[in-house]
Amino acid sequence: LVHVHIIISWRLPINDTLRKFGYPDTLIHRYQHWSVLLRPQQITLGSIVVAAHSEVTQFSQLDKHAISELAEVSAHIEDTLKNCFEFDRINYLMLMMVDPHVHMHVIPRYEKPREFNGVELIDKDWPLPPDLTQQVSDNGIMQAGLLEYLRGAWVKWNRDICNDL
Repeated sequence: LVHVHIIISWRLPINDTLRKFGYPDTLIHRYQHWSVLLRPQQITLGSIVVAAHSEVTQFSQLDKHAISELAEVSAHIEDTLKNCFEFDRINYLMLMMVDPHVHMHVIPRYEKPREFNGVELIDKDWPLPPDLTQQVSDNGIMQAGLLEYLRGAWVKWNRDICNDL
């Protein structure tokens, strides 16, 4: 019995919003219609951006395949961040005022402090809406470690799902 793995590749359009949030350096995981990026300014531990690959600037303009895939992307986001950091709530913010292409800021929320790589991180705004002008740490070393940690968690998530099939 021979198993053949076929990898389907697609060309990823790079819009200005993806670039603004550091693509490809901040890429955690790429889907056909969406990219999950580590948010360069961590509002809370594990803050990410989910950005559409298309050039559309209104959510209603996304095609049905992108909308359908968003359910899978959201499930992966929530499961991965819950497993990694045990968030208490999760906020999805779709603002698109400065960066016009469809994207969401995903901000895990924590009632109590969390620690990552020896750094205690506090959600100072809990239980109010997050202040997007603040960040929990400007430590570049922590940011790099967080990116690698989440990339590894995503790989594990996908490997576990594939092994269950």
